[in-house]
Amino acid sequence: MFLGVPVPAILLLTLGIIALILAVNSRWPRTRGRIMFFSWPLAWFLTELALHFSVLLVLVGAVLIWAGALGSAVGWAGAVTLLAGVALILAPGVKALTTPITVTPPLPGRFIEERHQYPRLHVLLPPLAWWRRDVEKRNNITYHRIGNLELKLDATLPKKPYPGKRPAIINVHGGGWTTGSRKEQGVPLIGHLAANGWVGFNVDYRLSPRATWPEHIVDVKRAILYIRAHAADFGIDPGFIAITGGSAGGHLSSLAALTGNDPALQPGFEDADTSVAACVPFYGVYDFVDDERVLSPGVRWIVQRMVFKRRRGEDPEPFRQASPLHRMTRDAPPFFVIHGVNDSLITVEEARRFVRKLQDVSGQPAYYTELPGGQHAFDMIPSVRTIRVLDSVHLFLDVLWREHCTQNQKPSC
Repeated sequence: MFLGVPVPAILLLTLGIIALILAVNSRWPRTRGRIMFFSWPLAWFLTELALHFSVLLVLVGAVLIWAGALGSAVGWAGAVTLLAGVALILAPGVKALTTPITVTPPLPGRFIEERHQYPRLHVLLPPLAWWRRDVEKRNNITYHRIGNLELKLDATLPKKPYPGKRPAIINVHGGGWTTGSRKEQGVPLIGHLAANGWVGFNVDYRLSPRATWPEHIVDVKRAILYIRAHAADFGIDPGFIAITGGSAGGHLSSLAALTGNDPALQPGFEDADTSVAACVPFYGVYDFVDDERVLSPGVRWIVQRMVFKRRRGEDPEPFRQASPLHRMTRDAPPFFVIHGVNDSLITVEEARRFVRKLQDVSGQPAYYTELPGGQHAFDMIPSVRTIRVLDSVHLFLDVLWREHCTQNQKPSC
């Protein structure tokens, strides 16, 4: 007893309050101030692992009830609060399961071959995405050396034999240009595509503060160059290499797609072909100039102090040249831009501005989807939301690949 109230009842009320606070944060995460760096990971875990957290909360609550928590009014208040919190936590998951993925404009075509469905067991056990048995892994391949530093990539290939050369896709990881590696992001997407005949690559690049812009994008372009030069080793078609990435990787993949063969970003390999066939950026940063103040102060601080190591106001031109929003031309490759409505690190308005201009400028299709309830980095694990959007990405890329095969008279594709 504590102040005349059974301890299990106090613990149940505390659990209910915690569940309610976490649920409110996941629905309305903070997007400004230092608190957003605490708000975001909690919102991410709760949004993408809603079922797992709900089961855990219910089990703990059941133990406390078994221990006598309902022996007082405080315990009953805790039970009601806990149920309300669990209901709020589960609601976005139910919405993700029932709300159709709406792409604007609608994706053309359909799958014409039987495809490998994403294993639903991975939703319950997300780590399985890193141990798929239906793909082949070739890890720790050095694609470039800078002094003693080795820049590496991992390749994921289909185990099932396919006729002819295969399409390729490169994933560029995020992490605010300062952290992260090829091991964490893009794994569900790359694994899914590899199981369906694609060859996927997860690449590293130099990180700030040790690296200074534009070293990050130079490394990404070197990875494209290496993969194209070694196409025969991986059994891929060098004429069809797509690129994707999330967050900082969304920025870098978009910039790489929009600046193919730009000699200013290819020092020492100015004449190399670094073009890509398509781009699928997830929740990226597209405008470093940010005149409309869409980016959070925290992101602006990282970009100026750690990545560029200079203030935008003193010389905005390098920031403009590094912004996909300001590098668009009619020759841009096809894009499929993806962003979560609840993204609290890079708000959805960043993607909306980018897509509006891209659809006006580009001579190629520019598709866009917003994911209701989607948080930043939602696709790092195979959640319900992730595996549903993967089908749309696969269709987008599959249609382009078949068009490429038809135009180049490759019946074995």
